[in-house]
Amino acid sequence: MSIEVRNLVKKFEDKTVINDISFKVDDGEVLAIVGFSGSGKSTVLKLICGLIPYDSGEVITSEGDIAMVFQYSALFDSLNVFDNISFALRERKDLRKKYSKSDLQEIVAQKLELVGLKGIENKFPSELSGGMQKRVSFARAIVTKPNSILYDEPTAGLDPMSSTLIEDYIVRLRNETNAASIVVTHQMSTITRTADRVIMLYDGKIVFEGTPTELLKQDNPYTKQFVTASLEGPMKMQA
Repeated sequence: MSIEVRNLVKKFEDKTVINDISFKVDDGEVLAIVGFSGSGKSTVLKLICGLIPYDSGEVITSEGDIAMVFQYSALFDSLNVFDNISFALRERKDLRKKYSKSDLQEIVAQKLELVGLKGIENKFPSELSGGMQKRVSFARAIVTKPNSILYDEPTAGLDPMSSTLIEDYIVRLRNETNAASIVVTHQMSTITRTADRVIMLYDGKIVFEGTPTELLKQDNPYTKQFVTASLEGPMKMQA
Protein backbone atom coordinates (compact mmCIF):
# COMPACT_ATOMS: atom_id res chain seq x y z
CA MET A 1 0.00 0.00 0.00
CA SER A 2 1.20 3.53 -0.73
CA ILE A 3 -0.62 5.50 1.97
CA GLU A 4 -1.82 4.34 5.38
CA VAL A 5 -3.20 6.66 8.04
CA ARG A 6 -3.47 5.26 11.56
CA ASN A 7 -5.37 6.93 14.41
CA LEU A 8 -4.50 10.42 13.18
CA VAL A 9 -5.27 13.37 15.48
CA LYS A 10 -4.76 17.06 14.79
CA LYS A 11 -5.69 19.95 17.08
CA PHE A 12 -5.55 23.69 16.53
CA GLU A 13 -5.35 25.20 20.00
CA ASP A 14 -8.31 23.66 21.87
CA LYS A 15 -10.22 22.49 18.76
CA THR A 16 -9.79 18.91 17.51
CA VAL A 17 -9.94 19.13 13.73
CA ILE A 18 -9.00 15.51 12.94
CA ASN A 19 -10.17 13.03 15.55
CA ASP A 20 -8.63 9.54 15.44
CA ILE A 21 -9.15 8.62 11.77
CA SER A 22 -7.65 5.62 9.95
CA PHE A 23 -7.71 4.55 6.29
CA LYS A 24 -5.55 3.03 3.53
CA VAL A 25 -5.03 3.83 -0.14
CA ASP A 26 -3.44 1.20 -2.37
CA ASP A 27 -1.28 1.71 -5.44
CA GLY A 28 -3.44 2.55 -8.44
CA GLU A 29 -6.44 3.44 -6.28
CA VAL A 30 -8.29 6.76 -6.06
CA LEU A 31 -9.84 7.64 -2.70
CA ALA A 32 -12.21 10.60 -2.50
CA ILE A 33 -12.45 12.45 0.81
CA VAL A 34 -15.74 14.33 1.01
CA GLY A 35 -17.68 16.38 3.51
CA PHE A 36 -19.12 19.81 4.09
CA SER A 37 -16.85 22.85 4.48
CA GLY A 38 -14.86 22.76 7.72
CA SER A 39 -14.97 18.98 8.09
CA GLY A 40 -11.17 18.61 7.94
CA LYS A 41 -10.72 17.33 4.37
CA SER A 42 -7.86 19.58 3.26
CA THR A 43 -6.20 19.27 6.67
CA VAL A 44 -5.83 15.52 6.06
CA LEU A 45 -3.89 16.17 2.85
CA LYS A 46 -1.59 18.66 4.59
CA LEU A 47 -0.91 16.13 7.35
CA ILE A 48 -0.10 13.35 4.87
CA CYS A 49 2.38 15.41 2.85
CA GLY A 50 3.96 17.00 5.92
CA LEU A 51 2.88 20.62 5.41
CA ILE A 52 1.65 20.63 9.00
CA PRO A 53 2.50 18.26 11.90
CA TYR A 54 -0.04 15.93 13.50
CA ASP A 55 -0.47 15.61 17.26
CA SER A 56 -0.69 11.82 17.39
CA GLY A 57 -1.14 8.82 15.17
CA GLU A 58 0.90 7.69 12.19
CA VAL A 59 1.19 8.30 8.44
CA ILE A 60 2.92 5.51 6.53
CA THR A 61 3.82 5.94 2.86
CA SER A 62 5.79 3.93 0.34
CA GLU A 63 9.24 5.18 -0.54
CA GLY A 64 9.16 7.90 -3.17
CA ASP A 65 7.62 11.31 -3.70
CA ILE A 66 4.21 12.54 -2.63
CA ALA A 67 2.86 15.14 -5.07
CA MET A 68 0.32 17.80 -4.09
CA VAL A 69 -2.02 19.52 -6.55
CA PHE A 70 -3.30 22.64 -4.81
CA GLN A 71 -6.81 24.03 -5.06
CA TYR A 72 -5.96 27.00 -7.27
CA SER A 73 -2.96 25.56 -9.16
CA ALA A 74 -0.35 27.57 -7.16
CA LEU A 75 1.83 28.16 -10.21
CA PHE A 76 4.68 30.67 -9.99
CA ASP A 77 3.36 33.73 -11.84
CA SER A 78 6.84 34.98 -12.73
CA LEU A 79 7.92 31.69 -14.32
CA ASN A 80 6.81 30.31 -17.66
CA VAL A 81 5.28 26.86 -18.03
CA PHE A 82 8.62 25.16 -18.68
CA ASP A 83 10.20 26.66 -15.55
CA ASN A 84 7.13 25.87 -13.44
CA ILE A 85 7.08 22.21 -14.42
CA SER A 86 10.84 21.68 -14.26
CA PHE A 87 11.24 23.60 -10.98
CA ALA A 88 11.65 20.57 -8.71
CA LEU A 89 14.08 18.89 -11.11
CA ARG A 90 16.24 22.02 -11.21
CA GLU A 91 16.07 23.06 -7.55
CA ARG A 92 15.88 19.93 -5.40
CA LYS A 93 19.27 18.93 -3.99
CA ASP A 94 18.85 15.29 -4.95
CA LEU A 95 17.80 16.10 -8.53
CA ARG A 96 19.41 19.37 -9.61
CA LYS A 97 22.53 17.76 -11.18
CA LYS A 98 20.77 14.75 -12.63
CA TYR A 99 19.27 16.29 -15.78
CA SER A 100 20.73 18.28 -18.66
CA LYS A 101 18.79 21.12 -20.33
CA SER A 102 17.81 18.82 -23.18
CA ASP A 103 16.67 16.18 -20.65
CA LEU A 104 14.48 18.77 -18.95
CA GLN A 105 13.00 19.91 -22.25
CA GLU A 106 12.12 16.33 -23.15
CA ILE A 107 10.60 15.56 -19.73
CA VAL A 108 8.50 18.75 -19.69
CA ALA A 109 7.28 18.10 -23.23
CA GLN A 110 6.26 14.55 -22.25
CA LYS A 111 4.35 15.73 -19.18
CA LEU A 112 2.57 18.48 -21.10
CA GLU A 113 1.55 16.04 -23.82
CA LEU A 114 0.20 13.72 -21.12
CA VAL A 115 -2.16 16.45 -19.89
CA GLY A 116 -3.11 17.59 -23.42
CA LEU A 117 -1.10 20.83 -23.53
CA LYS A 118 1.59 20.21 -26.11
CA GLY A 119 3.82 23.15 -27.06
CA ILE A 120 2.98 25.75 -24.41
CA GLU A 121 6.34 25.73 -22.60
CA ASN A 122 7.00 29.45 -23.15
CA LYS A 123 3.61 30.71 -22.00
CA PHE A 124 3.11 32.29 -18.58
CA PRO A 125 0.27 31.36 -16.18
CA SER A 126 -1.50 34.68 -16.88
CA GLU A 127 -1.83 33.62 -20.53
CA LEU A 128 -3.66 30.40 -19.63
CA SER A 129 -7.26 29.66 -18.72
CA GLY A 130 -8.07 28.29 -15.27
CA GLY A 131 -8.45 24.77 -16.66
CA MET A 132 -5.12 24.98 -18.48
CA GLN A 133 -3.40 26.24 -15.32
CA LYS A 134 -4.83 23.27 -13.45
CA ARG A 135 -3.46 20.86 -16.03
CA VAL A 136 -0.04 22.52 -15.87
CA SER A 137 -0.14 21.95 -12.10
CA PHE A 138 -0.88 18.27 -12.82
CA ALA A 139 2.17 18.09 -15.10
CA ARG A 140 4.30 19.74 -12.42
CA ALA A 141 3.02 17.28 -9.80
CA ILE A 142 4.01 14.17 -11.77
CA VAL A 143 7.39 15.41 -13.04
CA THR A 144 9.23 13.63 -10.19
CA LYS A 145 7.34 10.35 -10.81
CA PRO A 146 5.52 10.33 -7.44
CA ASN A 147 4.14 7.22 -5.78
CA SER A 148 1.24 9.22 -4.37
CA ILE A 149 -0.76 12.19 -5.69
CA LEU A 150 -2.95 14.40 -3.49
CA TYR A 151 -5.57 16.65 -5.10
CA ASP A 152 -7.16 19.47 -3.11
CA GLU A 153 -10.50 20.48 -4.69
CA PRO A 154 -9.15 19.96 -8.24
CA THR A 155 -12.28 21.30 -9.98
CA ALA A 156 -12.79 24.38 -7.77
CA GLY A 157 -13.72 27.46 -9.80
CA LEU A 158 -13.99 25.59 -13.11
CA ASP A 159 -16.96 25.43 -15.47
CA PRO A 160 -18.67 22.03 -15.95
CA MET A 161 -16.82 21.13 -19.17
CA SER A 162 -13.43 22.03 -17.69
CA SER A 163 -14.33 20.06 -14.56
CA THR A 164 -15.08 16.98 -16.67
CA LEU A 165 -11.75 17.36 -18.47
CA ILE A 166 -9.87 17.61 -15.16
CA GLU A 167 -11.69 14.55 -13.80
CA ASP A 168 -10.68 12.58 -16.90
CA TYR A 169 -7.04 13.57 -16.37
CA ILE A 170 -7.12 12.44 -12.72
CA VAL A 171 -8.14 8.98 -13.95
CA ARG A 172 -5.59 9.08 -16.78
CA LEU A 173 -2.75 10.03 -14.44
CA ARG A 174 -3.76 7.24 -12.07
CA ASN A 175 -3.59 4.79 -14.95
CA GLU A 176 -0.29 6.16 -16.26
CA THR A 177 1.54 6.37 -12.93
CA ASN A 178 -0.20 3.67 -10.82
CA ALA A 179 0.02 6.19 -7.97
CA ALA A 180 -2.12 6.04 -4.88
CA SER A 181 -4.35 9.10 -5.25
CA ILE A 182 -6.50 11.06 -2.81
CA VAL A 183 -9.00 13.61 -4.10
CA VAL A 184 -10.56 16.08 -1.69
CA THR A 185 -13.82 17.28 -3.21
CA HIS A 186 -17.44 18.18 -2.59
CA GLN A 187 -18.46 17.78 -6.24
CA MET A 188 -20.56 14.71 -7.02
CA SER A 189 -19.27 14.38 -10.60
CA THR A 190 -15.68 14.24 -9.33
CA ILE A 191 -16.63 11.52 -6.85
CA THR A 192 -18.47 9.34 -9.36
CA ARG A 193 -16.03 9.85 -12.26
CA THR A 194 -12.72 9.44 -10.44
CA ALA A 195 -13.06 7.55 -7.15
CA ASP A 196 -12.83 3.85 -6.35
CA ARG A 197 -13.70 4.48 -2.70
CA VAL A 198 -15.07 7.34 -0.65
CA ILE A 199 -14.73 8.42 2.96
CA MET A 200 -16.88 11.18 4.42
CA LEU A 201 -15.66 13.36 7.26
CA TYR A 202 -17.77 15.24 9.74
CA ASP A 203 -16.50 16.96 12.85
CA GLY A 204 -13.06 15.42 12.24
CA LYS A 205 -14.34 11.82 12.17
CA ILE A 206 -15.10 9.31 9.41
CA VAL A 207 -18.89 8.90 9.26
CA PHE A 208 -19.01 6.88 6.01
CA GLU A 209 -16.66 4.65 4.03
CA GLY A 210 -17.62 2.82 0.86
CA THR A 211 -17.87 3.02 -2.93
CA PRO A 212 -19.42 5.93 -4.87
CA THR A 213 -22.38 3.64 -5.62
CA GLU A 214 -22.88 2.99 -1.90
CA LEU A 215 -22.65 6.72 -1.23
CA LEU A 216 -25.41 7.41 -3.75
CA LYS A 217 -27.70 4.84 -2.12
CA GLN A 218 -28.09 7.27 0.81
CA ASP A 219 -28.38 4.39 3.26
CA ASN A 220 -27.48 6.47 6.32
CA PRO A 221 -28.42 9.98 7.41
CA TYR A 222 -24.94 11.35 6.67
CA THR A 223 -24.81 10.18 3.05
CA LYS A 224 -28.43 11.19 2.48
CA GLN A 225 -27.78 14.71 3.73
CA PHE A 226 -24.59 15.05 1.68
CA VAL A 227 -26.00 13.72 -1.60
CA THR A 228 -29.19 15.79 -1.35
CA ALA A 229 -27.34 18.89 -0.01
CA SER A 230 -29.99 19.16 2.68
CA LEU A 231 -29.81 21.43 5.70
CA GLU A 232 -31.73 18.79 7.61
CA GLY A 233 -29.71 15.96 9.11
CA PRO A 234 -26.94 15.15 11.61
CA MET A 235 -24.35 17.43 9.98
CA LYS A 236 -24.49 21.10 10.90
CA MET A 237 -22.68 23.80 8.95
CA GLN A 238 -19.79 25.37 10.83
CA ALA A 239 -20.39 28.94 11.95
